[in-house]
Formats: sequence, structure tokens, C-alpha cells
Amino acid sequence: MMFTEEMKKAAKAYGLVLTEEQLGQFGSYYELLVEWNRKINLTAITESREVAVKHFIDSLSGWDGEGFRGNERIIDVGTGAGFPGLPLKIFRPGLRLTLLDSLNKRVRFLQAVVDALGLRDVECIHGRAEEAARDKSLREGFDIAVSRAVARLPVLAEYCLPFVRVGGVFLAWKGLQYKEEAQEAGQAAKILGGGNIRMRRVELPGLEETRAILCIPKEKPAPKAYPRKAGTPLKHPLGFPSAE
Repeated sequence: MMFTEEMKKAAKAYGLVLTEEQLGQFGSYYELLVEWNRKINLTAITESREVAVKHFIDSLSGWDGEGFRGNERIIDVGTGAGFPGLPLKIFRPGLRLTLLDSLNKRVRFLQAVVDALGLRDVECIHGRAEEAARDKSLREGFDIAVSRAVARLPVLAEYCLPFVRVGGVFLAWKGLQYKEEAQEAGQAAKILGGGNIRMRRVELPGLEETRAILCIPKEKPAPKAYPRKAGTPLKHPLGFPSAE
């Protein structure tokens, strides 16, 4: 199958080894992505090699072999079509994954992928981060929160850090302006119980685009006032004069 070969080559070029079972799961994921994308807007990228590199390998670039042991409880906030959470789950099946998205159509797609791939310990939740982070079963209940291409880092920090337990981390996938975003988010991270932001450059096979993983460690509990009500973090990002 063309996609399976593309995925195998991309993984090898990035330095990852995938089993035949994992390659098959990525292939099924790709087929479902293309099929459902005809009905609902999931991604503008559907060509096999681009999906392999720009979605799947990009998602796996968050795996650093240090912050992960492989059995963490992890939440993907604003997961969309399942990136980066589902590729990470395929790569390390022991992860206990929660996928959170505000659009129910996407959540139905995610559940279809989980069922088709036979993935265990995956929960798909329909909801907004600002509201879900106030759920006692979710708040500060995760070792790792991840998010990719959702909002600028000061906003994402307010969405994600309240989900992370003290001692855990929040990982954000970022592009060309990652240094500027890290600088913007410094104050927000401190307000929300986070520590100093670490940056790790990422180079994907065959791409010259600038990418980075930004890591915010959780050092103390997030104040009860955060996240603020739905829509407020985006309109008034923390750390800026207009923030509440």
C-alpha cells in the first residue's frame, strides 16, 4: 500500500522504528481521515506523503524519550482530527489518552478511528477546554497535556495547564514564531503554576519549515480562577494589559 510505504520511509528518515502492526494502524487511520474528510472538514492535507510527515511524524516529534515513560495519562486539548494524541498512542500503546474537542462531528470521527484501530484506554470527550478543566475528574489529573495548532501559547497555556498535575508537563507544537510565542507566554505560565518554558527545535524529513516543541513544567496548582469563562482567554490572553 502506498501510504504504508510512505509512513515507513518517513519514520525511518526521522529515526523512528515502527512495527508492522503500527504501520497498519497508521494506514487505517489515513484511510479513515481521507474518507471522513469528504463529509466534514478535518484537514487540508490529504496527500499520502504529506499526511505521513506533516501530521503523523510531526505528532510523534513530541516524543523525546525523556519526558515520556510510555504509560502516562495524557490529554490532547483541541485535538481536531486526533493530532498529536492518536499518533502518540499508536506509537506507545501504554499511554492512557483523553481526546478533547469542541466539535461533536470531530469527536465522532475520533471514536470511529479508536474503534477501527482497536485502541484501548482512549476516551473521546466533546467539550470546550475552559469548561472541561473545571471537571474534578479532569482538572490537574494528567501527567501530560498536549496541543497542536490551536492558538498562540499564552491562550493555550490557560487552556492546558489546568489539566496538568504538579510535576507534569504541557507540550505545545509550534511553528516559525515559536520563540516569540514562548516570550509572550512567560507571564501566563507563571500565573497558571507553570515554570520556565523550554524549547526544542524539530526537523521533519524533507521539510525546511521551522518547527519546535515548547515545554512548560507544572510547578504548582493552577489558581481556581483559571481557566476563565469560554471565549475570554482568546479575547484577553493572560500576561497582557487587557487580561482579567
